[in-house]
Amino acid sequence: MSTTAPHVTSVDPATGAELARHPLHDDAALDAALTRAHDAQRAWRTASFERRAEVLVAIAAELRAEQERMAELITAEMGKTLREARAEVEKSAWVCEYYAAEGASQLAPETVDTGGARETYVQFPPLGVVLAVMPWNYPVWQVMRAAAPALMAGNTVVLKHASNVTGSALLLGEVVGRVERSLLETIVVPGRAVAAVIADDRIAAVTLTGSEAAGVSVAQACATALKPSVLELGGSDPFIVLGDADVEAAAREAVKARFSNTGQSCVAAKRFIVVASIAEAFEEAFAAAAGALVMGAPREEVDLGPMARVDLRDELADQVARGVAAGGRVLTGGSVPDGPGAFYPPTVVGAVAPDSPLAREETFGPAAAVLRVPDEAAAIALANASPYGLSSSLWTQDRERAKALAASIEAGAVFVNAMTASDPRMPFGGVKRSGWGRELGAFGIREFVNVQAITVA
Repeated sequence: MSTTAPHVTSVDPATGAELARHPLHDDAALDAALTRAHDAQRAWRTASFERRAEVLVAIAAELRAEQERMAELITAEMGKTLREARAEVEKSAWVCEYYAAEGASQLAPETVDTGGARETYVQFPPLGVVLAVMPWNYPVWQVMRAAAPALMAGNTVVLKHASNVTGSALLLGEVVGRVERSLLETIVVPGRAVAAVIADDRIAAVTLTGSEAAGVSVAQACATALKPSVLELGGSDPFIVLGDADVEAAAREAVKARFSNTGQSCVAAKRFIVVASIAEAFEEAFAAAAGALVMGAPREEVDLGPMARVDLRDELADQVARGVAAGGRVLTGGSVPDGPGAFYPPTVVGAVAPDSPLAREETFGPAAAVLRVPDEAAAIALANASPYGLSSSLWTQDRERAKALAASIEAGAVFVNAMTASDPRMPFGGVKRSGWGRELGAFGIREFVNVQAITVA
């Protein structure tokens, strides 16, 4: 294609080399994609749950058959390790199988006893075409965790993915399309075109995973068009370590909680809030384990690859520098390495103040902030002193006390003595500026249905 034609370019973040140029969809191509998704949904909405389940199981099989090809492309486009990319594809297959097995019961009509001879019940027909606006950090999983329940409910999906993972988006559309055409249509358009797509009458609802700024933009467009949305936005998840916690176990899990996917996850521990009595021991163990992680080319046997883009790496390095200037102390890492690629080492910063940039801002990369507090009450207060509320982790050997404290933590999920993670069986989503609505579980499949009340006299 001509280098002057409108396109998006994907770049290998490990080397800086150009991978591919993908032409943008013009108005005619965009219109055709929306029409295909809309027409497919007219037929798909009438398919039985048994038929939808068969299709989702077949999609899972196709994902596994293409696991290596998809993992290679994910790694090339956004830099996660090949091991993590393979696991992402497998998890995407799992979510399809989960809804194939559970979706029919989750959407079964519910009888309501209103007395008399009338028959009253609630049923859950699909809304239509769901626009999925997705980020780059989990190019397949974040699409399928939204798409699988939407498809099982009888909707179809139009995918607008992050431009740097366009190849992964197109391949995913191809894989799904082999099973059933136009259930998932990928559109290649710039971000500024999203509002017009939302306004299109063929789009019934929107789901977005992304930044707070992206969420505000999409929410405004949905409000203008009077369309429902699910928003999974930023997070600054607290990892709370109380004085009676198993420090070694907490430190080991803290490394996975912060540095998986090179720290590029909304639902990841970012603020490590530790009671002072055990803070020194925790910091020592945490920093030692983080410093032992191996960073390198993501196709090799390493723990961390590069970050997804150089500009994101530089933004993280600036956050760390500002955090140190505000009094933080680097315990490991903290310096941009020489050479090509968007690499940044696993970094732990101690003595972080509550008003430090590392505590106030979302850090999206391999940098952890450790904050000391005098007691349990101060730990919970500091955990809640954030505009975000996606998830959280609470460490204590008193399980009953942890369960009592969970309700006071302002987050969509609380993991006791475990790292935060998404699971197809459990609802996923946040409060405050982390967004609204839920994905996954029985709650997620009901986000894009019409809760329809039926009365038969």
